[in-house]
Amino acid sequence: MTSVSNEQPAITRTERGLTIAGTRITIYDVMDHLKAGWTPKLIRHWLPLTEEQLNAALSFIDVNRTEVEAEYQTVLQETQEIREYWEDKNRERLTQIAKLSPKPEQEEIHAKLQAWKAKLGLTP
Repeated sequence: MTSVSNEQPAITRTERGLTIAGTRITIYDVMDHLKAGWTPKLIRHWLPLTEEQLNAALSFIDVNRTEVEAEYQTVLQETQEIREYWEDKNRERLTQIAKLSPKPEQEEIHAKLQAWKAKLGLTP
């Protein structure tokens, strides 16, 4: 006879993807930190998770390694595409903004900012 548990699942699928139940933290967030070499203790303190939540996430990753890795790679690819889209979109707008003259009341601070940029080698 198998026992039936009334516990809620520790990992759920939401519109954000595989999410740790009761949080907005995804398995992909945990994967990012694992890939960066973080220890579980550091991950738990950086991401506001209980020890049980983190253990559930790590267990889920271990048990479903192939599927989680494939989905993680898809998430990384989509994130990169979104980043590139907005960098291109913002590049046009930032170019337009750079061509604008400062408002009269902002000329002094603009000059200081340009001087700092030049000092730091941030101007072309």
